[in-house]
This record gives sequence, C-alpha cells and structure tokens, in this order.
Amino acid sequence: MTSGRSGFISVVGRPNVGKSTLVNSLVGEKVAITSPRPQTTRNTIRGVLTLSGAQLVFVDTPGLHKPKNALGERLNKLVYGSLADADAAVFVLDATARIGPGDRLIASRLAESAVPVIVVVNKTDAASPQDITEHLVEAGVWDFAAYVPLSALRDEGMAPLVDELLAVVPDGPFFFPADMYSDMPDSLLAAELVREKYLARLHEELPHSVTVVVDDIETRADGMVYVPATVYVERDSQKGMVIGKGGELIKTVGAEARVELERLFAAPVYLDLRVRVEKDWQRRDQTLDRLGF
Repeated sequence: MTSGRSGFISVVGRPNVGKSTLVNSLVGEKVAITSPRPQTTRNTIRGVLTLSGAQLVFVDTPGLHKPKNALGERLNKLVYGSLADADAAVFVLDATARIGPGDRLIASRLAESAVPVIVVVNKTDAASPQDITEHLVEAGVWDFAAYVPLSALRDEGMAPLVDELLAVVPDGPFFFPADMYSDMPDSLLAAELVREKYLARLHEELPHSVTVVVDDIETRADGMVYVPATVYVERDSQKGMVIGKGGELIKTVGAEARVELERLFAAPVYLDLRVRVEKDWQRRDQTLDRLGF
C-alpha cells in the first residue's frame, strides 16, 4: 500500500457553518449532502483527498448543538467519537455569524482533545473584510495551530488549508486506494441524496422528522439499478405533506434524486420511493438503532 503523509481529519463546528460544503470542495466530489437547515448531516461521512505523497481523510460530522431528543444526543456523540480517532481537526466558523457560546464550547473541547486544530473562517464570499478580520482576531485567543479564511462554496482558499493540514498529519500508509473519494456505502449515499431533495422543499420542523433508508440496491439483468427507498416520518399528518397533493412532491423529489443517482451509478436508475410512519422515531432508542443511527 502507498505511504507518505496521511491522517484522519475531523471537521467540526456548529450546525450550518458549511462543513459538508467544505468537505465536498476539498475532495472534489459530492460525498455529503448540503442544505441551509441545521442537522443536515446525521452520520460521520468520510471524504478522501489523495495527493502526490499524501492522503487526507476528512470526517464530516453533524453540527454540535444542544440536543432535544435521543437523536440529538447520538449525533453529538458521533462528533466527540470522531475527535477521539482523529490526527487533526478542522474547526469551521461562519464569517457571516457572530462567534457565540456554541463556538466557544467546541473550542474548549478541542483544546482538551490534544489534536492539532486548524480554524477555518468560512463563507468569506458573503462577509465583509472587517467581519473576517474580527473573526480571526476573536478566534486567535484560542491559540490553535493555524487560521485559514476561505469560501468553500466558491472553492477559494482550499490550497492554504491543505498545506496547513499536511504540516500536522503524521507519516503513514494510505488508508484508501488513490481513486477512491469516499467510503460511504452506496445505500447510505442514495438515501442521503433523497433526503437532501426533501430538505430543500419542506418547512418548519418537518425536515427534522424525515429520514430515508435504502436497502438492497440491485443491478438487474437489463443494466437498470433498482433503488428501494423508504421515507420515514413521525406522524400520520406528515405523510401527506411528504407525498404532496396528488403525489406531486414525491414525484419531484424522485425525479431530482434520480438524476444524481444515475450520475453516481453511471447507469439508468429505477427509484422506488415509499413513505412510512414511524411514530416519534427521533426519541426512541430502539427505533434509532433499527434505522441505522
């Protein structure tokens, strides 16, 4: 196996600071879904960047937040678990939002973790130079390894971040083949792509009540990839919202997700979308286990 500099890098921060967009930009492929809504990421998702003589494995984590239910508690545990196994951490701040108590709590946890921390001030494309400078000055009191302003959305400032990470990750073997950009199972990525399309269209608290499970993807004799996806909601009243009037919403979501799935599988896709009610699934540990959390 090829060796050089290599390491696992935990990408952490509050919800909606742009962690998933950052990982996608660094890797150069879509390995994590994005949305302006908090708690978009519900799994630890690994994106792989292989360079000449180096491999960086980015672990995109859920946004750290004050949990309101069993799901929220599990998501926070995922973040802290990723730090325990990391060689470095990227701490993402939003240049368009003030540094708050949540950011300071994460900073204190990172200071206790003993891993090198690179602070990223993201969304510089939407912030003023003064906002960016103020964030860098305020975050500078944490005395982490490096501070990098960038725009993940516009793919600006990635090279300085990669350089800083290469300076702190250890020597070691590559963990993945050079042409691999994620270790996410196809079933999880397919489920996340469907959920992303719903996140863009659902309102109020309903997006948090939706999860998607894909089982047993099958490539049929004619080359068609069959993707059975079950959309779970928490109440009967939500089922109709997710289907939409006359089935319009589920048809739209299915059509949009199918485009990305066909790009993923490089083959025609039959997406079989179904909706089921799983009462209060976010609050029930046994159900969370069954749904893969």
